[in-house]
Amino acid sequence: MSANQTAADNGSILLPTVERQTGESPQCAIIWLHGLGADGYDFEPIVDEFDFDQLPALRFVFPHAPMRAVTINGGYVMRAWYDIVSADFAPGREETEGVRESARQIETLLARENARGIPDSRIVLAGFSQGGVIALHTGLRHPRRLAGILALSCYLPLADTLATEAATANRDVPIFMAHGRADPVIPYDYGKRSAKLLKAQDRPVQWHGYATEHSVCQEELQDIEGWLSQVLSDAC
Repeated sequence: MSANQTAADNGSILLPTVERQTGESPQCAIIWLHGLGADGYDFEPIVDEFDFDQLPALRFVFPHAPMRAVTINGGYVMRAWYDIVSADFAPGREETEGVRESARQIETLLARENARGIPDSRIVLAGFSQGGVIALHTGLRHPRRLAGILALSCYLPLADTLATEAATANRDVPIFMAHGRADPVIPYDYGKRSAKLLKAQDRPVQWHGYATEHSVCQEELQDIEGWLSQVLSDAC
């Protein structure tokens, strides 16, 4: 585990993280972002749900989002990747500066993996809910090719700027998007519309819907494992 907070070259904070490795000398990494009000420990147990025996050693990195006031929760300070100013989670109403600030912090984590010997092409950006929003935003704009983007129970933020900000390097990055059909927090249709938008741009998106709410179900975990095994096998 790392709880180190230092200034990075781009001025962003190196977020504290929880880390798990599946073996010695990891050759690939998965940076997995939690949802609103959770922390890096939230998805750490998921490592034990996967069977990656056929892959080289992996490093899972679960960062803690910064503490910030969240408007819809009465200004209560909690871990959040950006403020939510309205109960309407409709794409396009996210707090822009918070999204961009969090993206810069994830770029710092990507740079740290590079410094530890793992190139961008062997890194998957993953996230759930708010974390999935940041994974999509950051991954599509990242200047070097990633192994994949995993976006769960979320939507595409700042879609109106994607055409001018998207990185050519990740034009064909594999994207796995999934959503619970009964999600009462971020409606299923928001995620589905985001996937359709990306598909309309000829991006390789896999869309999955599940009989669950704002959570990750067992069937979904199995599909995620299969997708991760494929993209990491290709990368490693």
